[in-house]
Amino acid sequence: MRYLTRIVKWSLVLLLLPLSYLIMSLLLTSITVNKSHQNDSNIETIYLNTNGVHLNIVLPIAQIDPALLRDLKYFDEDSYLSFGWGEENFYIHTPNWSDLTFRNAISALFVQSSTLMHVSMHRVKQSDWIEIKLSKTQLKQLHNYVRHSFKTDSHGFKKMLIDQGYTQSDDFYKAHGNYTIFNTCNTWVNTGFKESGLKACLWTPFDFGLIRKYE
Repeated sequence: MRYLTRIVKWSLVLLLLPLSYLIMSLLLTSITVNKSHQNDSNIETIYLNTNGVHLNIVLPIAQIDPALLRDLKYFDEDSYLSFGWGEENFYIHTPNWSDLTFRNAISALFVQSSTLMHVSMHRVKQSDWIEIKLSKTQLKQLHNYVRHSFKTDSHGFKKMLIDQGYTQSDDFYKAHGNYTIFNTCNTWVNTGFKESGLKACLWTPFDFGLIRKYE
């Protein structure tokens, strides 16, 4: 009987932990910070995009700070760069959701691991991007946030992974930070918005929370 009680107890714990995480995540996602970031000085434009799970910050190349743009790969025909941050193994081995394995998912969520910046090139604006207006000061702060997410070598150059992109229009670079269930790819974007004075969630591991605040 004692063993049965233990089994029931631990089964309840295993059920309550993810439920508690979900409830707290939804609650904190619903709380908005920097609500009044809109003002007459918001003359710059950036974009948010998502693949349904993973958020990216999209910046017009013509507006990107030279310190951030330095040694990033792109072509003359490109007009935008999108920036995402995530777990290294998951990024490299899961180019599509059909490639997702249980092992990779568990590793990404529960094991602190190295991270990458994913930079994609775009020639034209996509119709599903969410437009966001911001001031020059906010844009500079966001540029600094993204720039400091890249790891650099002793000469200050970003560390690109050679031939690891999914296509000819994207690349991976070594990044600072560890990926966990409390610090996800979407948390990275949301934190960047918070630190730049942009409207954001108090905290979120999801993509939809930040997207809805700008729709």
